[in-house]
Amino acid sequence: MRARATGMPSFAQPSSRTLTGIRAVAFVAALLPLLRLVALGRADALGANPVEFVTRSTGTWTLVMLCVTLSVTPLRQLLGWPWLLRLRRMFGLYAFFYAALHFTAWVWFDQWFDPASMIADVVDRPFVTVGFTAFVLMLPLAATSTRAMMRRLGRHWQELHRLVYAVAVLAVLHFWWHKAGKNDLAEPMIYAAVVAALLGFRALRQLVRRTPADASARQAPLERE
Repeated sequence: MRARATGMPSFAQPSSRTLTGIRAVAFVAALLPLLRLVALGRADALGANPVEFVTRSTGTWTLVMLCVTLSVTPLRQLLGWPWLLRLRRMFGLYAFFYAALHFTAWVWFDQWFDPASMIADVVDRPFVTVGFTAFVLMLPLAATSTRAMMRRLGRHWQELHRLVYAVAVLAVLHFWWHKAGKNDLAEPMIYAAVVAALLGFRALRQLVRRTPADASARQAPLERE
């Protein structure tokens, strides 16, 4: 009410124009890591090992976008900003986009499109196994991200897209095992804590929602007696 009286926009219910601006800013911000990579590549400033730099950067931004996607629901519920849901699909697709770049870097620069070498790498190295599994699980999520697929799948769409929880866990595990080989777990621990907090928030919300229903179910037989 105060925002309306002073003519200031309300973050709880932004205007269509304001929301379009927010989406545009978020879109550009999520694209900046790729633009940075391109700029560094053109300037020949990717370091002594450009392949590792590109692979590490795209993997890191995949994790960042997954965390941002998972944070939309808690922020919407805590802040009371329902419009945040309109950004979730974009962030999710950006997570897949950077994952695809990360996967392409592995296929191209690390494996040189050799199927036998790729299969051996997936089988022999656990961190590659879980990373590959996470990427495969992201494929149906990206393929069913359109409004048409949401309508076609109905309630099954939400069930399918809960796979993002498994994807986030596998992505953290992929990063953790990769860094463990280098005795550098500081960064993976941060992402593990963030993902644990975001998934823990959801689990707690579900527990709180079920508790009153369970209490009512226990009291119902007593009332009938």
